[in-house]
Amino acid sequence: MKLYIVPTPIGNLEDITLRAIRILKEVDLILAEDTRTSGNLLRHLGIEKRMYAHHQHNEHKTVAMIAERIANGEKIALVTDAGTPAISDPGFLLVRECIAQGIEVECLPGPTAFVPALVNSGLPNDTFCFEGFLPQKKGRQTKIKSLVKESRTMIFYESPHRLVKALEQFAEHFGEERRASVSRELTKMFEENKRGTLRELADYFKSKTVKGEIVIVVEGDRTKKGKEEHTDDDEE
Repeated sequence: MKLYIVPTPIGNLEDITLRAIRILKEVDLILAEDTRTSGNLLRHLGIEKRMYAHHQHNEHKTVAMIAERIANGEKIALVTDAGTPAISDPGFLLVRECIAQGIEVECLPGPTAFVPALVNSGLPNDTFCFEGFLPQKKGRQTKIKSLVKESRTMIFYESPHRLVKALEQFAEHFGEERRASVSRELTKMFEENKRGTLRELADYFKSKTVKGEIVIVVEGDRTKKGKEEHTDDDEE
């Protein structure tokens, strides 16, 4: 019948919407990135529902089967461990398959880590580009170099143990004085939003143990050349 894309809290469980709760109660099956993590949320909400693991390691093999079940009359919801499915998480392949088969897809609005991080950064947010996770090894430097003249505010996700490395690489290619913001543990008790230059942020996080999910927001290239190159790209 329909695939529901249901965002879940990125930290504070109060951020679940009333509509999301209703949908999770009504569907026949919930696809979860990690059934243990989603199981904790469902227990908190008092919802008992069948779950099926749907993650990056099996989604290529299961999308056709899931789409077939929906086409045969089941209502299925997709959730990930936190935030909106398909944003640096599983979901895209299933949505694409359902659309290809003429199956209705309904995406609920809800938590996404990069939005509060962007707003909290104090950097321009009239235009921005979301880059998600950088490649861990191969292609990492190439990707960063490709963004040197990007004039829009840039948003990245990063793991705690690669945070300082990312900030130092950004400082090397974008310039140490480029402004940026690091947000971690968003919506949780120990939420932190640290702002400064890339050099200041790298030095700050070198001196402490970092935990939690990380969002890095970096100012775009404000030079005349960077702005002109971005405008030329738009006109092509």
